Amino acid sequence: MTRLVLLLIAAGLAFPAAGEYAPAVEEWNQPVEPFRVIGNVYYVGARNVSAILITTPEGHILIDTGFVETVPLIEASVKKLGFRMEDIRIAVASHAHYDHAGGLAAVKKRTGAAVLMNPGEVEQFARGGKNDFAFGDKVPFPPVVPEGLLSDGQRIELGGIALTAHFTPGHTKGCTSYSMEVVDGDRSYDLVYACSLTTPGYQLVDNERYPGIVEDLQATFGKLRSLPCDVFLAGHGWEFGLPAKREALDSGAGENPFIDPAAYRRFLDRGEAGLEDNLRKQTQ
Repeated sequence: MTRLVLLLIAAGLAFPAAGEYAPAVEEWNQPVEPFRVIGNVYYVGARNVSAILITTPEGHILIDTGFVETVPLIEASVKKLGFRMEDIRIAVASHAHYDHAGGLAAVKKRTGAAVLMNPGEVEQFARGGKNDFAFGDKVPFPPVVPEGLLSDGQRIELGGIALTAHFTPGHTKGCTSYSMEVVDGDRSYDLVYACSLTTPGYQLVDNERYPGIVEDLQATFGKLRSLPCDVFLAGHGWEFGLPAKREALDSGAGENPFIDPAAYRRFLDRGEAGLEDNLRKQTQ
């Protein structure tokens, strides 16, 4: 039993029962053909819950795992691309919601990968999503305890690549976005995998469970706008135009459609407008 688990038990944290989790949203969790996004970055997720595989000669990094039920789809996709699940050395999640981290425990068990985590979300992961400040106990997932804790701006290095963690709280207290430089052919590109910016049904004003939510979100928008981005990915396909871009990529015509810095700016604009609209409604 790890020292971190012992500390969490000592703090009186109740762990969910084994096998206790919310079922997947079936429409989101439909299988799709895996594909190379750019360089050594591959999409191995489902229709509308992302999982991103970053390959290196020394093993691979997986960002997000979707639902519990997404893990077999991820494994099938990894194999179809010619890689092995066993070679995933590091697994990270964007945040502690069941549609992005529900499969993290299964991936950890299947691969032995080291799970790295934002310290602001360790207890939420250990609770398996229960006692969420917005959703309560409605969408539990199998609990996970990390092998290591991230720091804001930390470079996660493996096999000659560096994935940088950026703490971007608001959607959850430990929301984490990731960036990296991707080499494709004779050019390099800045890639950003952004954590969610939405506040679906959240209490923004006088929220006793998350008093600083608005300030966190405002700081997050500033931080994300400061990141250079050529290639934009996110946790749900609709956030970065997955279906249309995949179709354009398959056509082989023109530049890689995932090289789309304007899509990143639109994503940030939509998120900021949504926050302002929700704030206006709650302060009228």
